[in-house]
Amino acid sequence: MAALTIAAGTGNWFSALALGVTLLKCLLIPTYHSTDFEVHRNWLAITHSLPISQWYYEATSEWTLDYPPFFAWFEYILSHVAKYFDQEMLNVHNLNYSSSRTLLFQRFSVIFTDTLFVYAVHECCKCIGGKKVGKELTEKPKFILSVLLLWNFGLLIVDHIHFQYNGFLFGLMLLSIARLFQKRHMEGAFLFAVLLHFKHIYLYVAPAYGVYLLRSYCFTANRPDGSIRWNSFSFVRFISLGLVVFLISALSLGPFLALNQLPQVFSRLFPFKRGLCHAYWAPNFWALYNALDKVLSVIGLKLKFLDPNKIPKASMKVQFQHTVLPSVTPWQRLYAQLIAILPSIFCLWFKPQGPRGFLRCLILCALSSFMFGWHVHEKAILLAILPMSEHFELPIKILLMLLFTIYSISSLKTLFRKEKPLFNWMETFYLLGLGPLEVCCEFVFPLTSWKLKYPFIPLLLTSVYCALGITYAWFKLYVSVLIDPPIGKTKKQ
Repeated sequence: MAALTIAAGTGNWFSALALGVTLLKCLLIPTYHSTDFEVHRNWLAITHSLPISQWYYEATSEWTLDYPPFFAWFEYILSHVAKYFDQEMLNVHNLNYSSSRTLLFQRFSVIFTDTLFVYAVHECCKCIGGKKVGKELTEKPKFILSVLLLWNFGLLIVDHIHFQYNGFLFGLMLLSIARLFQKRHMEGAFLFAVLLHFKHIYLYVAPAYGVYLLRSYCFTANRPDGSIRWNSFSFVRFISLGLVVFLISALSLGPFLALNQLPQVFSRLFPFKRGLCHAYWAPNFWALYNALDKVLSVIGLKLKFLDPNKIPKASMKVQFQHTVLPSVTPWQRLYAQLIAILPSIFCLWFKPQGPRGFLRCLILCALSSFMFGWHVHEKAILLAILPMSEHFELPIKILLMLLFTIYSISSLKTLFRKEKPLFNWMETFYLLGLGPLEVCCEFVFPLTSWKLKYPFIPLLLTSVYCALGITYAWFKLYVSVLIDPPIGKTKKQ
């Protein structure tokens, strides 16, 4: 705190926050890492030792390359630095290879590429107005936003314990959002197009970008009531946006088109042969749907309405059939997802609220896709859900979660102290219930006789409980977006 006070006096508080979280990341280097550590090591080996024509065919390891081409080139660039640390990590046949130098390189590669995330957060802070400026540094909106982003415990756990490059990718997205807030639309479109070819999961929020850019950039004027002025359409701007998307896509996919490998690339990017849900159920609508199916199947077996020999078994890798409720196909899931995002897109077009409306629509598109997506991983949403992993790492994760949660609630209460309370009684009761749930799943359940017979119960309870909370938050956010008036009917901000 003393360091922050000194930094505040010199105006370098942001640098102090960035340096502090970087040092924390360095302390997390020796911690447990998940199978994604081997996934990315294998991708380093594939891109370094094989020609481009074999990148999306190589299958020596089960962790095949299934990210878009820009990420493959990203791994290729990293591999040429990795060879100076440990050449053996770049051998495709060295499955599950690990060494102290490999660990240091991969951990530091995440820390180094997080530089883009730090810069993006800095740019986002420039977009915050000065309406709610507190006297103390810790009450300033820019400071609060910086802490909530730079010290986000979800990113720390997923990237610097579990192991991924989400910080780098979120940096691209935040920077593109900042550019749209700064009315630098072409830069924002360029950055988002690049992001899509790094990780295709960001297609979830592409509708928000497309509609906002068309509405706010290609159409250059509105009527006094906020409705669109159709004769203000700029064909030049529309073509410019299309050209940016086309050139980025051509640069990314062009080599594989020339090799006649696009079908193979897309089959890796969109593996619909996997099941509706990941093995660790993401806390979304399908977790509730599956849980209801399980409950109905148990009741059906007890009442002898169902034949136990005909109950299908679930699998992580292939599609599975539900027992009582109708099974869901990829197309049905897609229809549900489109229906879920349409109201937010409708509001973005017909009830424009500027960049703020775009941001709310983007969040709703992301949440709706998480709610109804196909084979969604639980890490696709960075909320206060304790990952299920080694018990040795559990205290670190709980501490990070508690510190971040306490700061988030206290700082937001300070920032919005003149408005209504952050949580009503029901929301408070739900959040407090996360504590007993974690105690039961992590400490009580392993001591019971059910541990061997029903090992999936902790995951089931966590997924269903968190799914209820996320569904509630998604619905409440949607209501607020639908009832808010368009910007033309509100006071000028």
